[in-house]
Amino acid sequence: MKKLILLLILICSIQGKAQFGKDPIINLENWDKQRVYWGYYLGMSYYDFKFEYKNAGKDILVDNGIGFNVGLIGNLRLTESFDLRFEPGLTFNQRNLTFPDFPNENDALREVKSTYLHFPLLLKFSADRTGNIRPFIIGGLSTALNLSSNVNNKQDNANNVFRMAKWTNFYEVGLGIDVYLEYFKFTPSLRGVFSFNDELVRDNDPNSPWTGNVGSMKTRGIFLNFTFQ
Repeated sequence: MKKLILLLILICSIQGKAQFGKDPIINLENWDKQRVYWGYYLGMSYYDFKFEYKNAGKDILVDNGIGFNVGLIGNLRLTESFDLRFEPGLTFNQRNLTFPDFPNENDALREVKSTYLHFPLLLKFSADRTGNIRPFIIGGLSTALNLSSNVNNKQDNANNVFRMAKWTNFYEVGLGIDVYLEYFKFTPSLRGVFSFNDELVRDNDPNSPWTGNVGSMKTRGIFLNFTFQ
């Protein structure tokens, strides 16, 4: 994840050097005066789980992977500095869980593949534009449909089936920089997403060695998105 953050800083630095200077040519001067405009984004995601336990013991280990995001953007201008944004998208990710106290690796390991339909509603606050760049902060709420939840599967971890809730609610906070190029606006941004609700569907056996001691399991993650408008 440090590499992703360094990449964002590097991109912002390069763009800043290109756009700052004496009397730069102002690109897309009236772009932000539009009432409504559209765009799309591509990016990477890094998902983790935050576990809480009923009793003290060994932690469940989470091996995180880098996922892929793609989606659309609808932007409604509220004032000169505030915008309301709807950013529906699709996110693919995999997390591997290793449960303690299992001598057999097949029993200990669970591959959690997640395909989320993500529906964020966000409020964006932008600073004053300087030349061809404009930094902003953004935050809001979202809900996501996990298409890989297995929630309706009657089998559980005893049959190597890991189950999660179908719907998850998040709050999101982030920052980024709008870069006004000659023909379009390019925006690198970094955002954290944090689940409100417990996503774990317990096994049929209340004393299950996989889920019996879990108080809650919540997703948290980081999105690095590149937006084109």
